[in-house]
Amino acid sequence: MYEPRVTGPVRVALVGATGLIGRRVIEIASAGEQVRILGIARREAPLPPGARMEMFVAEPAKWGDVLDAARPRALICALGTTWKKAGRDEAAFRAVDQDLVLATAEAAKRAGVPNMVLVSAAGADKHSKALYMRVKAETEEAVSRIGFKRLDILHPGLLRGTREGDLRFAERAAIIAAPLIDPLLSGKWEQYRSIDAGLVAEAALGLALRRAGGRFTHDNEAMRRAAREWRNAAAQAEDAR
Repeated sequence: MYEPRVTGPVRVALVGATGLIGRRVIEIASAGEQVRILGIARREAPLPPGARMEMFVAEPAKWGDVLDAARPRALICALGTTWKKAGRDEAAFRAVDQDLVLATAEAAKRAGVPNMVLVSAAGADKHSKALYMRVKAETEEAVSRIGFKRLDILHPGLLRGTREGDLRFAERAAIIAAPLIDPLLSGKWEQYRSIDAGLVAEAALGLALRRAGGRFTHDNEAMRRAAREWRNAAAQAEDAR
């Protein structure tokens, strides 16, 4: 479990800062003093209001140089695209959800980063007929071989939250229907229940600071527990200031 620190914020690198979870990570970290986010991106993008962070804009080939210079305590990877954004092209989809994730993870390991939190997806399975689920599982497996001291893999179900400038009509319809559908999902389908992106972000931040080694996979309920622990630790740290 993460113990609150009073010696100053811990630097945590973030890739995928412009996505739903990435933006929530920035917002939550900026509201406290436990973590300072080091964002790394390919292009400039508007940051959430009140963001307190460092943002480096560079080609992916240079991301390793940024990580090597900054030496963050952990890497949170929330990279991902969609089938539509990738032009319905498998190579283009894999270039982001697999190749870029692996390249960034390898660069972080070379830079001496001990912890990585990888945002994946519920239902990831390398034997799945769905390309999305196969790629997620293959990427998890490859990242696991890199050798981080601690690797946390998050398996959120349907993410609830507002995406900036990204209208996904089918997803929005599913989110609206989630209160009715979630109770019907039981057994092996329970993992697909919806979860607030803010909870996933809190879990990612809390897990990034844990020191026990190993590889851990977290479903919705495990992420809710980690999020509660993050909030409790943040409150304790605030009280100690």
